[in-house]
Amino acid sequence: MKLYYVYILECSDKLLYTGITNDISRRLDEHNAGVDKNSFTFKRRPVEVIFYQEFNDVNQAIWFEKKIKKWSAQKKRALANGDEILLKLLAQCRNESHSRNKGNNN
Repeated sequence: MKLYYVYILECSDKLLYTGITNDISRRLDEHNAGVDKNSFTFKRRPVEVIFYQEFNDVNQAIWFEKKIKKWSAQKKRALANGDEILLKLLAQCRNESHSRNKGNNN
């Protein structure tokens, strides 16, 4: 069975990078070796894996990667640290127009 990994790297400048691979060790080595000079991590080496999730379905892995790429750095760090309470708090909608944030006019 082929496995896929969605991972979050912390770069030397503390910025985060999210990616997907089928070989996390090889991919980390590629990031740290600077294989692609146009990559986000090239000038931010060394990088360190702070989170990874294993999948046996590539479509699920792609879906999850796309989802967390949109997250804030704070939310990604909460995921990496296993802080479920903070993760749930950061996931809550804070828009003024959200029903939870509207006054009760009854």
